[in-house]
Amino acid sequence: MTQPIKSESPCCSPYSYERAELTPALEAVIEKAVRVLSRDGLVVYPTETIYGLGADALSEIAVYKVYEAKQRPMGKPISVAVSDIEMIYGIAYVDEFAERFIRKFLPGPVTVVLPVKSCLPSDLSGGTGTIGIRYPDHAVARAIIAELDSPITSTSANISGEVSPVTSDQVNVPHDFLIDGGKLPGTPSTVVDLATGKIERPGAMLDEIATFLKEERRCP
Repeated sequence: MTQPIKSESPCCSPYSYERAELTPALEAVIEKAVRVLSRDGLVVYPTETIYGLGADALSEIAVYKVYEAKQRPMGKPISVAVSDIEMIYGIAYVDEFAERFIRKFLPGPVTVVLPVKSCLPSDLSGGTGTIGIRYPDHAVARAIIAELDSPITSTSANISGEVSPVTSDQVNVPHDFLIDGGKLPGTPSTVVDLATGKIERPGAMLDEIATFLKEERRCP
């Protein structure tokens, strides 16, 4: 495995993209990550939850490498991460309810499940017709995606079934580049199916999300 590259962020905990200062050193790290991703390589990157394993989500070759690295069965769904709301619209169908939810909770530690468009490799949705989407509230993750101008995979940087990494030394999957963001919180994102309004996996911001869904169901 490659040696981790320090991201030189102003602190080890997650921080908002709007508040972050992307120093020249950090910008150089982001540029290298983008070069790796553009060549179908794998990048381990920090988020506001855990370390993710990123690959160009529009490349079938890169997506295959993610399944191989994680020893994950092909066709078992993998979420993707985006850098803005417009990118969500580019890969998924968003109705009025979904848009209200997205604008309230994203960016943040939430995975929204939406009907997928045909531009993504079919393995990512696993034949479900839907795709999980993360819009992370973390400077490095969002800067990488924005510079690549493509969604990347958003799956934990560990072999399937093993502990999700909150530090760089817990990462146990093959990768081409690693950005060390220090120790991360470790609370998983809450997964919400916005077609059904159902919480598929409880995690961060659970109470606020549950309250929103309950109130929305009362609306005509």
